[in-house]
Amino acid sequence: MKRLLTIILLTMLSFGVFAQQRIFAHRGGRAEFDENTMQAFNGAYKAGIRGFEVDIRMTKEGDLVLMHDSSLERTTNARGAVETSKTKVVKNARTLKGNRLVMFDDFVKWIENKGDIKYVEFELKTDPALYSEDLVCKMCDEVYNKIMAVKPAGSTFVITSFDQRPLIYIKLKHSDADLMFITDEPLNDAAIAKVKELGIKRLAAKMPGTSRTAVDKAHLDGIKVTLWPSDNMNDVALGISLGADNICTDIPVEAKKALKDGMKWVQVEF
Repeated sequence: MKRLLTIILLTMLSFGVFAQQRIFAHRGGRAEFDENTMQAFNGAYKAGIRGFEVDIRMTKEGDLVLMHDSSLERTTNARGAVETSKTKVVKNARTLKGNRLVMFDDFVKWIENKGDIKYVEFELKTDPALYSEDLVCKMCDEVYNKIMAVKPAGSTFVITSFDQRPLIYIKLKHSDADLMFITDEPLNDAAIAKVKELGIKRLAAKMPGTSRTAVDKAHLDGIKVTLWPSDNMNDVALGISLGADNICTDIPVEAKKALKDGMKWVQVEF
């Protein structure tokens, strides 16, 4: 594996295509830790990771919690949807590995005490079937105000979504926010056109099927590219070779060690 990565990266180096890239922890590093929990964030941070991605949902009472799925059943001992569950139920739930779910306010406090955090993507899981326009606006304002209050100097905080509504609202209401549209397809012309239509400068796309040509095209339009998913070192090497600005990986600790030990010339920021 190390030999393969070395060949790929040396080939890239010979053509002078390196740029500073970030490899950051998807849900805190879901293949290495218990996703979206303090066990994940603390474990990845202790291992030297300074970039994270988290998912945000709203309980029935309007409190924000870090949770990827709407259903509580895949990862916790509770039942039902986050959006129809009372905050007390969410707080009392435990993951299948025994950890508490993380309320958004607690994650914000964690960031506030980590002044060296470099990069965080805050994904708003505002499925139109579950979130009215009013709820979208409420979530957007709360997330923006709270993260900007603790954002370390020199760090990058990006608010992201598959749903265009929060991106449109935040762009109008909070013009200084860094925003990213997510597509569940490979990087393509339609996705690039959508980001340009939204007037934002970041796009997250699926790594499988994405070409170097598509990444270069996005870059020519001034769009930064995040690629996902990445749950093995082949994916990490592919993301680097495609020229992605950011790689969202489930194995941040493994990736950091492999790149540090075997490929010291790669300009990667974790």
